[in-house]
Amino acid sequence: MRIKTKAVRAALLLAGVGAVLQPGMALAQKDKKGAEAAPKIQLSDGFRKVAQPAQTALQAKKWAEAEPLVAAAEAAAKTDDDKFYAQQFRLQLIDGQLVERANGDANVYAQGEAALVGPLDALIANPKLPQDARARFLYKRGQIEYGAKRYKEAIGFFDRAREAGFSDRNLTLNIAQARAESGDLTGAATAIRTAIDAEKAAGRKAPLEWYRYARSKVAQAKLNAQVNEWSLLIVKDYPTAKHWREAVLLYGFNGAASPQLDKRAKIDLWRLLRVNKALADQGDYIEYAGDLGDVGLGAEAKAVIDEGRAAGKIPASSGPANMVYSDAQKQIASDGPIEGLAKRAQAAPNGGPAAATGDLALGTGNYARAIELYKLALSKGGVKVDEVNTHLAMAQALSGDKASAKATFALVKTPPRSDIAGYWVAWLDQAGPTTQGDPADAAGQ
Repeated sequence: MRIKTKAVRAALLLAGVGAVLQPGMALAQKDKKGAEAAPKIQLSDGFRKVAQPAQTALQAKKWAEAEPLVAAAEAAAKTDDDKFYAQQFRLQLIDGQLVERANGDANVYAQGEAALVGPLDALIANPKLPQDARARFLYKRGQIEYGAKRYKEAIGFFDRAREAGFSDRNLTLNIAQARAESGDLTGAATAIRTAIDAEKAAGRKAPLEWYRYARSKVAQAKLNAQVNEWSLLIVKDYPTAKHWREAVLLYGFNGAASPQLDKRAKIDLWRLLRVNKALADQGDYIEYAGDLGDVGLGAEAKAVIDEGRAAGKIPASSGPANMVYSDAQKQIASDGPIEGLAKRAQAAPNGGPAAATGDLALGTGNYARAIELYKLALSKGGVKVDEVNTHLAMAQALSGDKASAKATFALVKTPPRSDIAGYWVAWLDQAGPTTQGDPADAAGQ
C-alpha cells in the first residue's frame, strides 16, 4: 500500500492563504465592541508596483510570463508583508509549472516536488501564515519527505502537522507507513490501530486495507501473537466467509502456530470454518473429513462429506472422498449406538471415554448429550482439561447457549487452545456468520 503522495497537491494546499491585498487594507477590521483589529498589511510602494503584474500572470496560469515577474517581486520585497506574499507567489509559480509539466501524470508531478521544499519551508517558518495553512503545508512536506524515502523526516513533519491541527483521516496511516518503512514495524501497527479507533469514534469504518497492512507488518516482524490479534480484528470488523478463511488458515494451517497444533486442534479450526461457511472446495472437505476419520470421528466425517456433496463442492466421482466416506461408514458401524458408549463412559474410572463419546455426540449435532458427557469427563478427571473445555464450549455455542459458551471458553487459558477459543468467541460475538461481502471481495483482492 502506497502513501497518498498525490492526494493533496500544493495548489490545493494554498487554499485560504490569501492574495495580495490593496494598500492599507486590514486583515480584519475593529468591531463595534472595541475588539483589537488585526495588524494592517504593510506593502512597500516598490513591491506593490511589481506584485500586481505578477499576481495577474499567476492567476492567468501564464507561468513563463510570471517567472520574471515573481523574481522581480522577490527582489523588491522589503517589509515582512512583502516577503510573505512573495513567498506565496513563488509557491504558486513552482506548483503551476509542475502541474503544466506533469500534464495529468501524478508520477511526473511527484518527481518534481522537491522544488516545492524551499517555498514551503519559508512559508511554514513565516509567522504570518495562518495556522490551518501551516498544518496543511507541514503535511505536504511530510509527503515529500516520504516520497524521497526520508522516512524519519517524514514522521517529524507528519507529527508537526497533527500538532498544528491537521485532521485528514489518512494522516495517522501515513505516519504508520513511514514508521514501517523506517523499520519500526510494531510502531506502525500501533499507529494504524489508533487510526482505526479514531475512525470508529467518528462513526466511520476504517478501510480493510489498513487492517491488512498492519497484519502484514507484524507478520514481517514475526510477531505471531500480534498477527493473531489483527486477524481477529479483521473477522470482527469484516466478518465475511473469505476473511474467516484467511484468518483461520493463516493461524492454524500456514502460520507459525501450525506446528504446535495437533490434529484435534486443527479439527476445531475446521469446525470454525464450517460454521462460517468458509470451506472453499473439495480439498477442504476431504482434508477435514480425513482428519476426523483419523481420530475416530466417523459420524462427523460422513456428515462433512455429505455436506460437501450437497453443496456441489465434491463430485460423485471423487475417489478420495469416496474412500474417506467408506471408512467413515465402517467407523460408525464399529462404534455402535452412542447411548451404549455413554453407559460405558459412566462406568469408566476416568473421564477419557466420556470425552471421546462427547466428541461423537458433538459431531452428530447432539449438543445436549455432548454437554452432559463433557461435564462428566471433567468431573472424573484424567483428561486434557483445555481440550475438553473447548469442546464443551463449542457444544454450548452450537446449542445456542452463548453465555455459557463464553464462560467456558474463558476457562481455556493456555495457547494454542486459548487462541482457538478466542476465534470461537469472536464468532459468538457476531451472533453467527454473515453473508455480506465487502468492496475488497468484490474487487477480487
